[in-house]
Amino acid sequence: MITGEIKNRIDTIWDAFWTGGITNSITILEQMTYLFFMKMLDDAQKTKEANASIMGVAVKEPTFKEGVWHNPDTDKDVAYESLRWSVFKNKEAEEMYRIISRDAFAFIKNLNTGKESAYSRFMANATFMVQNPRTLVKIVEGIDALDMNNRDTMGDVYEYVLGKMASSGNNGQFRTPRHIIKMMVELMKPTLKDTICDPAMGSAGFIVESAKYIQENFKSELLKKENAEHYKNGLLHGFDTDSTMLRIGAMNLMLHGVDNPDVEYKDSLSTDNTDENRYSLCLANPPFAGSLDNDAVSKSLLAITKTKKTELLFMALFVRMLQMGGRCASIVPDGVLFGTSTGHTSIRKEIVDNQRLQAVISMPSGVFKPYAGVSTAILIFTKTNAGGTDKVWFYDMKADGFSLDDKRNAVVENDIPDIIARFHNLEGEAERTRKDKSFLVPVEEIREKGYDLSINKYKEIEREKVEYEASDVILSRIKSLEEEIVSALNDFQTKFM
Repeated sequence: MITGEIKNRIDTIWDAFWTGGITNSITILEQMTYLFFMKMLDDAQKTKEANASIMGVAVKEPTFKEGVWHNPDTDKDVAYESLRWSVFKNKEAEEMYRIISRDAFAFIKNLNTGKESAYSRFMANATFMVQNPRTLVKIVEGIDALDMNNRDTMGDVYEYVLGKMASSGNNGQFRTPRHIIKMMVELMKPTLKDTICDPAMGSAGFIVESAKYIQENFKSELLKKENAEHYKNGLLHGFDTDSTMLRIGAMNLMLHGVDNPDVEYKDSLSTDNTDENRYSLCLANPPFAGSLDNDAVSKSLLAITKTKKTELLFMALFVRMLQMGGRCASIVPDGVLFGTSTGHTSIRKEIVDNQRLQAVISMPSGVFKPYAGVSTAILIFTKTNAGGTDKVWFYDMKADGFSLDDKRNAVVENDIPDIIARFHNLEGEAERTRKDKSFLVPVEEIREKGYDLSINKYKEIEREKVEYEASDVILSRIKSLEEEIVSALNDFQTKFM
């Protein structure tokens, strides 16, 4: 759990960027990530050195070797020792700035070996943007107090920083709220047998939360060599087309103990992505960017739904990417549920008739505030290619534990625990009525209604009969009140005028 002291420290670092002229939140996070990485490398080597000293052996595969490193940017040799955080943090401001901006930054940009490659391979077009030594000193002092070896704490730190990025709302992107991600992961219950993918990973929230879920629920199984190997190298996969978000996402994973995830630059909807029948679980909140050029979209996706809309194409992508029996939980805009275009209808028909649709969870529009007010839902289905949809579970979420205005303050009302409990006990939902928050709908009824998946199409609204007084009684009361008013005015005039 992140403490108030650490939050204050992060706030101070954040403020230092602002006063130093860097005010874009995603740029702050990116620059902070570079410095986190520099400290992580040194902290990790110090741990190796301490262990090697106890054992009386040499450090295995040190990041900072003996001798010098050749800086390709300046064509000069630099002592490895000078590139270490524990060394340059003690230099005078001007010297520290020179080392970090010129040499240490070039070092991490060109570091592409060992477990650090998951992060460093996205560093090619990175730019160091801190402009003056005084600002850098304040930032380094703040980061220096953080223990990069404590992955639990650093994971929470990074989530807090990501939250600050989201709340500032000026970067053109918005994160899926962490509690919604956690709910979706708990609904899907990933295991060590899974191969998990988010094809629009952003800051890697879904795969980070999946990793945490497995760490917490499969501790003993992770001690087995083959399971540990799968966890490190084969369990988690993510794509994005934003290099900045790939760096941020890779760092997020590293700080949560996932050192070498399969994350890569890839346009998931294009012909560059050939993944088919590969993953057992897809978790995502894909972008709802509107329309795309058909020439850029994989023909295999257009074969499932002829459309230019990204939200529909991503649903087709999940169908293609999943293994037989693979599961998907994806956030979709409400239009996916009831849109009447050929593309909308065809993707719903695909999931209902050819796959096995299990659940539609309607979420209130305030979930993504303050940066978006769009109404959304979660679709959960299993790939079968042979149908199997029987009864679809609908849930009408009214509260997520936070106010549904721009402030998003914590509140008592929260449907999430109820959603998770009911989803994992669908047998108990059979007796629920259409007046309840959740209920089951037979697939035949969904087909009859044109594959409409909006909950209001099936929910029964209970209307209470309101009894009003007769009109002559109401008129009599009005006349009586008028007489009282006139009498009061007369009294007032007699006494004071």
